[in-house]
Amino acid sequence: MLYISAEQRAAVASAFERLYTIISKLRSPDGCPWDKEQTPISLRSTLIEESFEAVDALAEKKPVHIAEELGDVLLNVIMIAYMFEQQDVFSVSDVLSDISEKLIRRHPHVFPESAGKACLSTADTADKVLSQWESIKQKIEGRQGESVLDSIPEGFPPLLKAYKMQKKASKKGFDWDTLDAVFTKVAEELTEVQDAAYAVCENRKIQPFTVHSTDKIDKAQLHLEEEIGDLLFAIVNWSRHMSVDPSIALGRANAKFERRFRYVEQRMKESNLEMAPSQLEVMNSFWKEAKNCEK
Repeated sequence: MLYISAEQRAAVASAFERLYTIISKLRSPDGCPWDKEQTPISLRSTLIEESFEAVDALAEKKPVHIAEELGDVLLNVIMIAYMFEQQDVFSVSDVLSDISEKLIRRHPHVFPESAGKACLSTADTADKVLSQWESIKQKIEGRQGESVLDSIPEGFPPLLKAYKMQKKASKKGFDWDTLDAVFTKVAEELTEVQDAAYAVCENRKIQPFTVHSTDKIDKAQLHLEEEIGDLLFAIVNWSRHMSVDPSIALGRANAKFERRFRYVEQRMKESNLEMAPSQLEVMNSFWKEAKNCEK
């Protein structure tokens, strides 16, 4: 049974072929100088930036913006794949075929012909589907490592890595039983940070890790660093238990701070005032203005 019409399939095929043709033109000898100079490595940051912009667009829930940003992500994905095609490493069609086969393999409850049918279970809930997914990865695809954490890329940003490690551990039953227990852990870690901070504040006039520092000061600073790390890890865990992706949440907080701070800078400039500690009261008033404007 088909779930899309012949017209829809034709439209998608035509649109994809057009994109592929445009990218191949941009990378051709008579194409765009900038596009021709790029490599898969050089496009890493662009891929990340466009992905975050797509995430922001999804949060805004504006269809036109979402479509545009998803298009930018797709452009980067296909452009990078095409670069490997030019090197005869693999083709764009290989990428599409591989992901299609993977989807079929990991959904034996939907596709009877799936190679993952050996791990078929009663996947009638989202949790059971995820469990079956992991089973197929390990038993059919041979992705079983010494640890469930092996599949987490070393290059992940620390916040994202903490979130992923906790999710992996949770799937193996290593997790807190209740949200209250997680909150208690956060409160406990906050207290330990405060205790460690007091020890550092005693010698705050001397900067740690400098030629003027001492072993005692450096040790106290390292301990504070460790405790703040534990607190951040606990907050990530708390966030996860409330179904909030901490990277997305922090990204939104960053965007909000930037938006409001830029407003403060503009208002200070309009008032011919210098951004300085002595003007903190004025800056705070403009900050409140920015918040009220958003409301």
